[in-house]
Amino acid sequence: MSLKGKVLVLNQNYEPLNICTVRRAITLLYLGKAETVITYNGEKFRSEKLAIERPSVVKLFRYIRVKRREIPLTKKNILRRDNYTCQYCGTREGPMTVDHVIPKRLGGEDSWENLVCACLTCNNKKGDRTPEEAGMKLLRKPRRPNYFIFMFNGQKIPDERWKPFLFME
Repeated sequence: MSLKGKVLVLNQNYEPLNICTVRRAITLLYLGKAETVITYNGEKFRSEKLAIERPSVVKLFRYIRVKRREIPLTKKNILRRDNYTCQYCGTREGPMTVDHVIPKRLGGEDSWENLVCACLTCNNKKGDRTPEEAGMKLLRKPRRPNYFIFMFNGQKIPDERWKPFLFME
């Protein structure tokens, strides 16, 4: 049993705050700052006078105000948001580029809602036109990613029971 495992920390309103180690979560529980929401299958940490079940998700008793975590708008983050998949043809083969859905010449901005991952073939086919003008269709409408969903994009979640708290179900 390791104290280095991962624990999801929720705010008082069940909003995900961060991920900490089992050691930190046990400290929060011991100090009375949090309560266990979900435990790992009955595993316990024991001391001479205390036994604490190993937490998987903890919830703080006091609400913590948090500034919205902004994900920087970069080429790497656009590709990561779209899971390195062309948003026109669905391929994951070959080098990927970032395409403006509405071209800059028509007032298209550099924004989460206007940039998508595209393979070189589709990007060249679309050129400096809108998808409609090029006879192409987006597989998915681009949008600003949620911080926690973005953080786990393409990674395995340590405990599947975290998904409802991360709005992934």
